[in-house]
Parts: sequence; structure tokens; C-alpha cells
Amino acid sequence: MDIADYNARWLNAWTDKDVDALCGFYADDCVYRDPQTAGGLSGQAALRTYLTGLFAATPAMTYTPDETWPIPGGFCGRWYCEIEGGGRLRGFDLVILDGERIALNEVYVHQMPA
Repeated sequence: MDIADYNARWLNAWTDKDVDALCGFYADDCVYRDPQTAGGLSGQAALRTYLTGLFAATPAMTYTPDETWPIPGGFCGRWYCEIEGGGRLRGFDLVILDGERIALNEVYVHQMPA
């Protein structure tokens, strides 16, 4: 698998706020964690509900891949996000794969100075 290509396509689905496309990247029994989900989410149905609400409540965001590197069972990726109306984030994903679908995704993010 070309992890840089996979990561770019996945981040593009985040930019597009495409819940169906994003869920296609995740395993049915995935575990997802980000700063907004303190205990994490289990399963694609919970992830779908979360993403639908998140995308309705947030402005347009453009995710740009920065770097990826393989790890046993998956990859890590660093990215930047430009927020419509101002603001910039830098994030890091830990991705563990089950075949070509994400079994575990832990997201770490912080705001960049203006």
C-alpha cells in the first residue's frame, strides 16, 4: 500500500466533509479517538454519528498532508489544516490498519500561531 497516497485520499475526504467516503476508510469495528471524544468512539455507526454532527458544526477546513511514515501494522501521518475564517491547526494521526481499512485512529492536534 502506498501510505502517502492513502493518507492524501483520506485527508481529502475530511476536507470534503464526506461522511460516506470517510466511513469507507474505517473498519466496521473501528476505534476512533480525538480531543473531542474523551473516551473514544467504537464502531463505524458511532463514528458516522460523530462526523455528521462535527461537520454540521464546523466551518470549511482544508487538510494538507505533510509527512507519513510506516509503522508496524499501519502508519503515522502529520498534516496541516486551514480553517475558513481564520485559524490553522497541525495534527498527527496514529493509524492501525486491518487490511486497507482503519481499525484504530488516534488524532492529536494543536493550534498554530497566527
